[in-house]
Amino acid sequence: MNKEYFVYILASKRNGTLYIGVTDDLITRVGDHKKGTGGAFTRKYKIKMLVHVESYPTPAEAIHREKCLKKWNRAWKIELIEAGNPLWNDLYPA
Repeated sequence: MNKEYFVYILASKRNGTLYIGVTDDLITRVGDHKKGTGGAFTRKYKIKMLVHVESYPTPAEAIHREKCLKKWNRAWKIELIEAGNPLWNDLYPA
């Protein structure tokens, strides 16, 4: 079985503060954010909703995409989220 690498976007609420990350264990990493152990930024701004996910076959591709997304302006990020998740549902399977 091939390993997957994920680029994900979390939000504090619809149109709220966004966080973009990369991981090879999406369930554990998002779970950490939800528990408040994912990082200082997400903890400070209560960023816990998984609103967008992309998968890649290599860590290099995932990291490249993460860096690109972080350079995008906010409107583009919101457009990306709403293209696949127009209601801003939490995609975390919990």
